[in-house]
Amino acid sequence: MRWTSRRENFRSVLSDDRCVHPGSVFDPISARIAEDLGFEVGMFAGSVASMTVLGAPDLIVLTLSEFAGQAHRISRASELPLLVDADHGYGNALNVKRTVEELEMAGVAALSIEDTELPHPYGAEGRTRLISIDEGAGKMRAAIEGRRDKNLVVAGRTGAPSVTDVDDAVDRVRAYESAGVDAVFLVGVRTREELDKLSEAVSVPIILGGAGSDVIDLDYLASRGVRICLQGHQPFTAAVQAVHDTLKSLREGASPGDLVDKSSSGLLQGLTREKDYRSWMKEFLGKR
Repeated sequence: MRWTSRRENFRSVLSDDRCVHPGSVFDPISARIAEDLGFEVGMFAGSVASMTVLGAPDLIVLTLSEFAGQAHRISRASELPLLVDADHGYGNALNVKRTVEELEMAGVAALSIEDTELPHPYGAEGRTRLISIDEGAGKMRAAIEGRRDKNLVVAGRTGAPSVTDVDDAVDRVRAYESAGVDAVFLVGVRTREELDKLSEAVSVPIILGGAGSDVIDLDYLASRGVRICLQGHQPFTAAVQAVHDTLKSLREGASPGDLVDKSSSGLLQGLTREKDYRSWMKEFLGKR
């Protein structure tokens, strides 16, 4: 598989002077849709992975092998450079190193490791807590050590802007940049003043998620070194709603013919690359 070329494409997005929105994907078909629509990168979130693979909420009950397996299926199906949310790396710094090794083999173009204390410890009552900066930096160094393809992007992620405060976030992103990460991933930036302060603290590209509406302007974000800005994961929730509504209608007696979009057949044929498979059948199984 052409993993290196798509990692190079992802790095070109980070080195550009624009900010782009990624396509939120969760399986091979959604990745091909995002690719066909022209998205520069895809995003596979840990929360979406938990719901897709397990039908479970985002409580870190998904395992590394399950996550890497789905990431590989997505990567194998398209040429879309894939950014994945590797949560806390599934354990301590040694687990982070292993996580990077597995996800690199799965074909991802970039991954983020966060400094949230996960899974939620006993007595936390669901409150988000962060590990120490020293432990976080150790995880980032381990992530870099686990990388074999130097084109694979490792992003240090923190939710400090909304969990603690911006000053703490500044200390964290500086420490993670010093540890060698290729980008920092900021979650929970609420104002432009906060982003201004954070962008001045680092020289590496910024990936932004869960930002306030005041911040979301691509030209402004680009001027602050933000190269990728998440928009949420509406494609997955929309797919869930569509399946629910279709099954509900069928259960209530609707005719299947009344529910099928006549244009969907051609769309599905394209997304499943039916022409390619027909060609391979003729070449390898004999002409029909």
